[in-house]
Amino acid sequence: MTLVSAFEDIQQNTLAAVRGLLRKLEYLAQLQDKPGGYSHWGMNRVHGASAAQQALDQAHHSVLSRVLSTPLSRLLEDVEKSSKSAGERAEIYAHRLARWNPSMLPPHPGAGSELHLKSVLHALLSLLKARNQDASLPTSWPPLPPGRSLLPPGDSAGYEAPPGRAGAESGRSPHQ
Repeated sequence: MTLVSAFEDIQQNTLAAVRGLLRKLEYLAQLQDKPGGYSHWGMNRVHGASAAQQALDQAHHSVLSRVLSTPLSRLLEDVEKSSKSAGERAEIYAHRLARWNPSMLPPHPGAGSELHLKSVLHALLSLLKARNQDASLPTSWPPLPPGRSLLPPGDSAGYEAPPGRAGAESGRSPHQ
């Protein structure tokens, strides 16, 4: 005799063991064996094929809804967690998810869900790439030595010294 419903079983036992919201979505996508159908031997055996199918479909819709309603800042943190669980670097994991796989969506996901999920996955990948690029830049630039400029010699590029700055007393810009 089963004490919990098939949906409660998938939530409390199976999905609770999967670390990360995106990883849960990926896991459920991997259980799809054909469009509209899932294959989970243990769930089928304990709850019957029909109840297992319904519970997995409901869980997939629920996880998708949570992903689509979670702020990107939280999903960015989730990418770190989910990628560790997958044994991959965060950017590689996000890149793999962003390469679209239709099974990421449950059957009959609702209008706009596919486009929304694609945009979320691409946004996460872009944010990770930007963050990794920023990490390679120095955090502060050393000051220029006195009398040095970033402009080429003889090029004032329209620069005029503000009043009270070097060169202002003589009425000349510092590059003249």
